[in-house]
Amino acid sequence: MAGLAEEQCAALSSGSIAASPAEIAELKAQVPEWTVVRDGADRIERSYAFGSFAEALAFTDRVGAAAEEQDHHPQITTEWGRTTVRWWTHVARGLHRNDFIMAAKTDALYEG
Repeated sequence: MAGLAEEQCAALSSGSIAASPAEIAELKAQVPEWTVVRDGADRIERSYAFGSFAEALAFTDRVGAAAEEQDHHPQITTEWGRTTVRWWTHVARGLHRNDFIMAAKTDALYEG
């Protein structure tokens, strides 16, 4: 995971291709707490637990700042004691290495 967390997201264009099933499996192994969701466009998601809404909201803000820095934006749901983050790449219509990079960065924000 540390390797992915240190990478930067690549700039993508409208012709970008989603990761292959083999690539997804390899990258998923580096962020084992994440779940691949297959319902239309593939996504990865993880929920993080907190002791209060304020802690969940502060984490949401940190994830948002990292997303802005990398110009790659997730779907985030914040509720009392929990934040759920979902990554996927719209232009690739599925998962891309960038999503796994951001998953690793999100994990690092939670751990740090």
